[in-house]
Amino acid sequence: MAKGTRTKDGATRELDILIAGAGYVGLATAVSIAHAHPRLRIAVVDAAPAGVWQRDGRASAIAAAACRMLQRLDCWQEIEPEAQPITEMVITDSRTADPVRPVFLTFGGETEAGEPFAHMVMNRHLNGALRARAAERGIEIIEGVAVEDFINAGGHIEARLGDGGSCRARLLIAADGVRSRLRDMAGIKTVHWEYGQSGIVCTVAHERPHNGRAEEHFLPAGPFATLPLKGNRSSIVWTERTADAERLVKEDDLVFEQELELRFGLKLGEIRVEGQRRAWPLGLTLARDFVKPRFALAGDAAHGIHPIAGQGLNLGFKDAAALAEVIVEAERLGEDIGALDVLRRYERWRRFDTVQMGATTDILNRLFSNDLMPVRALRDFGLGLVERMPGMKRYFIRQASGLSAGTPRLLRGEAI
Repeated sequence: MAKGTRTKDGATRELDILIAGAGYVGLATAVSIAHAHPRLRIAVVDAAPAGVWQRDGRASAIAAAACRMLQRLDCWQEIEPEAQPITEMVITDSRTADPVRPVFLTFGGETEAGEPFAHMVMNRHLNGALRARAAERGIEIIEGVAVEDFINAGGHIEARLGDGGSCRARLLIAADGVRSRLRDMAGIKTVHWEYGQSGIVCTVAHERPHNGRAEEHFLPAGPFATLPLKGNRSSIVWTERTADAERLVKEDDLVFEQELELRFGLKLGEIRVEGQRRAWPLGLTLARDFVKPRFALAGDAAHGIHPIAGQGLNLGFKDAAALAEVIVEAERLGEDIGALDVLRRYERWRRFDTVQMGATTDILNRLFSNDLMPVRALRDFGLGLVERMPGMKRYFIRQASGLSAGTPRLLRGEAI
């Protein structure tokens, strides 16, 4: 049963929080708040047609901290049977035509005994579990409807919806993606540049088991990552120059699989592409502000980064956990959850981490997506040095697992 009330014609919803975007960030934010404070009235609107999430063939790497959060929210028990632990991460640096790809760096797959630093999960399983918890907690999800316009009316936000309805809420959260319309409506500027690269994403089946091993090959055009899925399947995140990526996704299956095999190799036997292959342009986008009065950005709406470190989803979960913690604590103290001074706490918490990760991925991409010999020699020396320093490797694993300093409670597996 949906929270909120409606007029007789169903046009107006009275809410505490309206969230735009029913991806993993919007849903995780809604469920996190409702889990800690069931009395808050929450609705999620999403412009995508109803049921489109069920056809999402992509997969995501979920760090250990995000797994702890999902467990606390009663989602992980449903997801885990379909999740593939990453038991090892291997990094190489080579050219496509090189007969041998020397391994420069390896990471073990556990942050603590029995806890892998990451799992691979199909997006539809993640989204489905979050939707199930949202339904149990009375969060209304309105699909196929966008927020067309909104104004700050002082004590609340008035939002006009694409179905002709309207909402009145104390806080509007925009989790509507890297090209956020609501961010533009709020007048928030961004720092943005394109990399001239696109990420090709697809799933492949192979003859032999991967044993939970993930690999990232640094090639001249960009990183090529193979990430283990359940069964003899792997998710591919393949960075190419945009013109080449657009050409490749339009090629027939034979040509595409030949190009893929040059990069993937035959170590797991013959490979076959399953489902669709798509390419997305890659760039860096950082919002100059994360909040305005009665308005907050979360997930890709606040920051879009290069996938080279596989941290985009986990940054989004950090946003969801931090924003939920700030909102719930403010509500318990009798504060106005939409007040700018309250929302600034969230912004201060998340800004440095996102800028740091954006800068890190930008530098890594520029460092590794080229074929200059002096640069290659320098980066290979650096990788080899880290390989010989166990303490440094443990630090990087800790960072990759999302368990760095200042982690929100949910990501530590604790209740808000």
